[in-house]
Amino acid sequence: MPSIEIPIWPYAYGQPTSTGTLRCQPEDFTVTEQLAFEPSGTGEHVFLFIEKIGENTEYIARLLARHANVRQRDIGYAGLKDRHAITRQWFSVWIPGKPELEPDWTPLNSPQLRILHTVRHARKLKRGVLAGNQFKIIVRNWQGDTEKLHQQLAQIKAHGIPNYYGEQRFGHNGQNVNKAVSLFQGAKTGREQRSLYLSAARSFLFNHLLAERVRNQTWNQALSGDTYVFDRSNSCFKSGQADDDITRRLSTGDIHPSGVLWGKGVADVADEALQTEQNIIAAYPELADGLIAAGADRNRRSLRVNVFDLEWTFLSEDVLELAFSLPAGSYATAVLREVVRYGE
Repeated sequence: MPSIEIPIWPYAYGQPTSTGTLRCQPEDFTVTEQLAFEPSGTGEHVFLFIEKIGENTEYIARLLARHANVRQRDIGYAGLKDRHAITRQWFSVWIPGKPELEPDWTPLNSPQLRILHTVRHARKLKRGVLAGNQFKIIVRNWQGDTEKLHQQLAQIKAHGIPNYYGEQRFGHNGQNVNKAVSLFQGAKTGREQRSLYLSAARSFLFNHLLAERVRNQTWNQALSGDTYVFDRSNSCFKSGQADDDITRRLSTGDIHPSGVLWGKGVADVADEALQTEQNIIAAYPELADGLIAAGADRNRRSLRVNVFDLEWTFLSEDVLELAFSLPAGSYATAVLREVVRYGE
């Protein structure tokens, strides 16, 4: 079977005319987690807000386990963060008993790691329990049409972006999707890698569906039979034909059309929306059938995401700074790709 390639997904506001360079240094990409709750201040789990530079999340989790002399499974974190960046994220460490049993965290501080805050909470920090992430990104060696850039960013601020999965989900040259195909054909793999490949396969099918709706300009509009997602929520509701209320709520960004995350289960869309999804699924039977055979459960994901607190400025003639926030599960690269071509 020929190798599956990751295409250039269509753009919402026209192809970007700007070019630039990302991640020249870690300071060019800053991510700060926003928890979905406020730690209570008491409980058996110590929450640590950590700033790290040039280190990945799993390494910090192992470091905390060794320092606190606890098991790896006693460490919690909400999400994986990029190594090549400055990231501020939460970890939890299960340390039951009196507060004096808590270790001194200060020896962990280094040029690559800083403990910014500690607080107690009753429960372990679970994956995905985030309100969102705040980003500050520097684009160096910027060249392009300034007026076009401002127009595209203003449209993003007002209307959001297609909620594509970022290229990091698919691996270098789409290798994670192709390894999913190998997995479905009987190749052996570890538990963590299996989960990674299944996610890549589902994300690939979702992006193709979203790309089709970007092409026909319905990624932020209603199709008959759509299921809608509330903004900043995983809650959905179905609607046959869009009435005036749905049209108004779509225009204000209060709700979004959704696309299928493929797996076993019944169809939760109908009519035109269902036909659009079926056409995409039918084009990749090896992925669709493999996901069902692997036991993946069908789910929904918003086709659009609002970009909050978007601001931009030129620090110099060829250095662009962008700042914005996204809900958990959405990708900063999905914002960047709409306005600047990088990595070429």
